[in-house]
Amino acid sequence: MISKEIQNVSFLQFPNFEPFAAIRHAIFTRRGGSSRGAFGSLNISFGVGDKHTDVLKNRKLIARCLESERLVFVQQVHGSDVLILKNGESENDAALISETPQTADALITDIAGLNLVIQVADCQPVLLYEPVRNVIANVHSGWRGSVLNIIADVVKIMERRFGGQAENMIAGVGPSLGPCCAEFVNYRQELPESFWKYRIGQNHFDFQAISKHQLIEAGVLEANISLSRICTRCNLDRFYSYRGEKVTGRFAAVIGLQEARI
Repeated sequence: MISKEIQNVSFLQFPNFEPFAAIRHAIFTRRGGSSRGAFGSLNISFGVGDKHTDVLKNRKLIARCLESERLVFVQQVHGSDVLILKNGESENDAALISETPQTADALITDIAGLNLVIQVADCQPVLLYEPVRNVIANVHSGWRGSVLNIIADVVKIMERRFGGQAENMIAGVGPSLGPCCAEFVNYRQELPESFWKYRIGQNHFDFQAISKHQLIEAGVLEANISLSRICTRCNLDRFYSYRGEKVTGRFAAVIGLQEARI
């Protein structure tokens, strides 16, 4: 991934997204924010025990880096619900950019100017862009999301509701728990047998490889998929990790559609 920094706020970008001027995207690290202690320092979650004022400051920091205040958050619950914001169908999107977001684990939009945010601390953020129909998605896929195959659901919705085609889609899987640290002692009860071929050693699993497989099975071309291959637990200086820290913050994975410039 490509490392960048704006005013001491560091973030990563996928190289396969770079050619597309119509979108902005960033996987922010935990560096450069206002939070202290276990939440140091760019925590963007209100739900982990951090100071409300610090989280607001951090959200404003990432908005400044993105050059847009229109950030859309959801209440993530490790489910399979998808928030769909479709041009011409949605109510005033300003009502969605609030501190009491809807419950969902993925967002899809074709509305210019909106930035879809997923909050991360080990789960996979999966960013998608369909350049022909100019549609974006952001997916929160932890191990439960992987079992539910929320990725395939999102691809199907992008096709059915927005007229996109999977073979046109560009995908990026961000920093998340790597196979070095994704230990599932009770995997026989928790994970379907189809996942067992991704087992490494006795009970560790490669979930980024699982996500890649799910994207390909949904019709996304392998050449259009980028895996970060960065483990959050092994990089606590850069990312939050629930497995590694328990009490910790959440970093932001964001993708947005640029507004047309006159």
